[in-house]
Amino acid sequence: MTLLVKMHGIEKWFPGVHSLKSVQFDLAVGEVHALMGENGAGKSTLMKVLSGIYKRDGGEVWIRGELAEPAGPREAQDLGIGIIHQELSLMNDLTVAQNVFIGREPRGLFGRLDERALNQQTAEIFATMNLKLDPKAIVGTLTIAKQQMIEIAKALSFRSRVLIMDEPTAALNDAEIAELFGIIRQLKAEGVGIIYISHKMDEIKRIADRVTVMRDGEYVDTVQASETPLSRIISMMVGREVRESPLQVPDTSGNEVALDVRQLNRGTEIRDVSFSVRKGEILGFAGLMGAGRTEVARAIFGADPLESGEIRVHGKVRSIKSPNDAVAAGIGYLSEDRKHFGLATGMDVRANISLASLDTFTNGAGVLDEKVMKDVAVGYISQLGIRTPSDRQEVRFLSGGNQQKVVIAKWLLRDCDILIFDEPTRGIDIGAKSEIYKLLEELAGQGRAIIVISSELPEVMRLSHRIGVMCEGRLTGILPGGAGTTQEDIMQLATQRDAGVSLAGEK
Repeated sequence: MTLLVKMHGIEKWFPGVHSLKSVQFDLAVGEVHALMGENGAGKSTLMKVLSGIYKRDGGEVWIRGELAEPAGPREAQDLGIGIIHQELSLMNDLTVAQNVFIGREPRGLFGRLDERALNQQTAEIFATMNLKLDPKAIVGTLTIAKQQMIEIAKALSFRSRVLIMDEPTAALNDAEIAELFGIIRQLKAEGVGIIYISHKMDEIKRIADRVTVMRDGEYVDTVQASETPLSRIISMMVGREVRESPLQVPDTSGNEVALDVRQLNRGTEIRDVSFSVRKGEILGFAGLMGAGRTEVARAIFGADPLESGEIRVHGKVRSIKSPNDAVAAGIGYLSEDRKHFGLATGMDVRANISLASLDTFTNGAGVLDEKVMKDVAVGYISQLGIRTPSDRQEVRFLSGGNQQKVVIAKWLLRDCDILIFDEPTRGIDIGAKSEIYKLLEELAGQGRAIIVISSELPEVMRLSHRIGVMCEGRLTGILPGGAGTTQEDIMQLATQRDAGVSLAGEK
């Protein structure tokens, strides 16, 4: 193999934390090399060392056969290293071309911006990617998938021979993922090396040549993707074999209906949607991107207004005009974007757990009782297995799985008995996923009514006692959970458009 990158004995320390312990990694010309591990394994830290964001404390980095010590991201870019972060860093009000060449725009006479050259150079990069995209389009008007392609074009504008992709498909649907993989295969053919970080196990077999696994800041092993069972990769990641028991669908037909929604409507996003969830039941929602699943959840929670429809909680009609109304009715909503809508990331674990229940911690003078808040937070940390040094740790330093548990603790403290989980395991590693699944099943076992929205069909099928499927704002069917439903059954309803609802799994 001709190596583009060779990292050997990499060490990195932060105050009191040994983040990287003699880690090794290499990348060949025209290779997709997957870098895997649980949250906190050290993947991002290693890539930040390679891309010049962090200075290493030991070891060597070789780029195309030469010893390298990039002093910052710009020097790494000059060495041909581009990184595409999970959180896209584009400016929505600028054009595509302006984003690609931001800070490096071609200049004409008297230093004026040469818009024609800017658009032409961007179009040339798109042509090498076989990408049909208007350089003059405003970025904010484009889909997430197109924005992802712009980030790749931006990296290629630096003549990058090494591309680091961090969770590039997290917000993409199947068609968009196929488009991205087509671009990756083309870049491979041109000799670009790609470091691919993902928690989606099925993608590894589809796109990766080799897989390197890290755990707790250490190198575990490098294996050939095509020759290695996913079960072995998972075992290397978590240090144990992850076994998931088959779904047991309880009989909840005699249980009280906790949530009953009837004929909800909101423009074309929600069209005549009706369903119910009983206590102790997990109702999953599947559908393609834009099908209306999240819109229904937000409407039930009062985050978006309804044009018509009725919401009953425990048999009583409730007027839910705001999230406060929903919380008062015992409904909690865990958003798909937990960092923006579920957490105050600059605050600590104790404060985040208490946020929805601050009124219960104030005395007569309106002063918060910090001791009671601490006791409650420590109790939930123990109950939910939240891995944190203390209840005073800022949540932005926790892994995705532990952040999700903090949001769950917030709603459990509020004593919500109807919980809506929107993409509960997005950006969460395989070990933490298993823990979240177990926790959801335990919550249902306690009699709570659970709604789970997920873009991953195996996840919906793994968790749901019944599965509601949406297409273009309509609920096109409700299927039974368990072995009686296949992915093909779900996809048929997910593409059914205006057909009438089938209630095969309704009780």
